[in-house]
Amino acid sequence: MAHRKDFIIVSTLAVTVACVGLWFHVHAIKARAARLEHIVAPAPYFPAGSVWTQDISRAPLDPQSSAMIATLAKAGGWGTGKMRVDFSIRVLQADASTPKVPFRKAANFYEKDSDDVDTIPLPKGGGAEQQSGYKCPLDKDDCHLLVVDRAQNRLYELFQANETDDAIEAQFVGVWDLTRVYPLSGRGDQCTSADAAGFPVAPLLFNAEELATGSINHAIRFILPNQRIRAGVFVHPATHGGGPKGPGSALPYGAHLRLKGSYDISRLKPAARIVALAMQKYGIFLSDSGNIALTAQNDADTPVKYADVDFNTHDLQSLTVTDFEVLDSGRPIALTYDCVRNR
Repeated sequence: MAHRKDFIIVSTLAVTVACVGLWFHVHAIKARAARLEHIVAPAPYFPAGSVWTQDISRAPLDPQSSAMIATLAKAGGWGTGKMRVDFSIRVLQADASTPKVPFRKAANFYEKDSDDVDTIPLPKGGGAEQQSGYKCPLDKDDCHLLVVDRAQNRLYELFQANETDDAIEAQFVGVWDLTRVYPLSGRGDQCTSADAAGFPVAPLLFNAEELATGSINHAIRFILPNQRIRAGVFVHPATHGGGPKGPGSALPYGAHLRLKGSYDISRLKPAARIVALAMQKYGIFLSDSGNIALTAQNDADTPVKYADVDFNTHDLQSLTVTDFEVLDSGRPIALTYDCVRNR
C-alpha cells in the first residue's frame, strides 16, 4: 500500500511539473509573439528605383536560361549540394556618438577600386565577419566589416579587414551613398567591392527583423564555388568578376535568378516562405564565391533573433537550382580589371 501511495505522489508531482513547464512554454510563446508584433520593418538602404528593389516577377528570361541552369545542376548545384543559409556577416549600426578610428591600407590594397577614407566609425561591441571583435584571421576568412551610418547616409564596407594598433586595416574599402540610385555600372565598371561582383553586401542580406515583419523587399545575395561561375565576363548590375573558373555555359557574375512562380511555397516553414516570396519577386544576385548559397545578416546586432522566427540554415534546402530561372541581363561584359570609378 505504501508503494502505491508513493507512486501516486510521484505521479502527481510529475504531472504538476509538466503542467508548470507547459505553462511557462506557452507563456514564453505568447510573450515572444506579442514582442514581435511591435517590430518595425528595417529602413531600406537605397531610394526607390534602386536595382535591388525592382519587382522582377514578370521580367523576361535570358535566352540561355535553361542551358545555364542545366550547367549548374550538372556541376553539383549549390555549393554544398543543397541551398543553405550562412549567418556570419554582421551589419553594425553607427551614429553621431560612434567613435572613429584611423583607416590604414593593407598590403595589396585595391587602390583604384577603393574610396579615399581616413577614418572608419567603429561601434563598441561590434565585430568583423564571424568574429566577436575586430580582430580577424585574414588567412582563414574574407573578414568583411560592414558599418551603416544612417545619419550620414553612408554604408562602409571593407574586405579583409583587421584591427591593428587602434586602427583598421583592409585590402578594400568602399563607401556607398544611401541617398543615391546607382546606375547599372554601380561604383564603376571593372571595379570590385567588398564582394567580387562589385555589389554592396548589406542591402542584399535579409535579416530576422524582416522575417518577423513578414516581408523582404529587396533582392538577396547568393554565391557559388568559383568552378561553377563563368570565367572572364560579368553582366550588369555587376561591375567585376573576381576569379571564376567555370565554363562558358556557366552563370556569370551578376546573374539574376528568380524562383519560379510555379514553385509551391506552402511546403516551406512560414519564415522560409517569406524568403521564397522575395526570391520570386526580387530575385537573387550572384555576388561572390563560396560554398553556402544564401547569406543572411547575423542576428548579434538585431533586436530579433532567428530563433524567435523559427528559421535556420536548412529551411530552404528543398530549393534546387532547377527551381530557378535566369533573367535577361544583357550581353556579358569582358573582364579587364581596368576600374573606372563613377563619380
